[in-house]
Amino acid sequence: MMMEDARLWSFEESLWTEGPDNYREKVDPEVVMVLPRPPFVLQGTAAIDAVADTPVWDSAELTERTVSRPQEGLIVIGYHVHAQRGDEAYEAHCSSVIRRLEHEVWRVVQHQQTPVLTKSVER
Repeated sequence: MMMEDARLWSFEESLWTEGPDNYREKVDPEVVMVLPRPPFVLQGTAAIDAVADTPVWDSAELTERTVSRPQEGLIVIGYHVHAQRGDEAYEAHCSSVIRRLEHEVWRVVQHQQTPVLTKSVER
């Protein structure tokens, strides 16, 4: 059964705004991640631990959404995220690959973030 778009985006957004238990449940042990800080390329439990140990965001707005379903049980998404935590803001272009393990059980197997370069403001 296909994961419909509304559920898909709710699933991805929860990875930004919910705690480590949610994260460990939804990220595959074989995940590969590319994050904007050293060591940049992470795999498996190292990737899960790196993100699970960072504070969650108060809000995350996912826009410029694209969805591809190259085969049954495999979803590739791309989007722009604007995440906020108190006064701290973060913007990035992201991609994730999500695969179905069994009925209604989905896991992230790939995630990548490219931070949006801050625009210099001329005064």
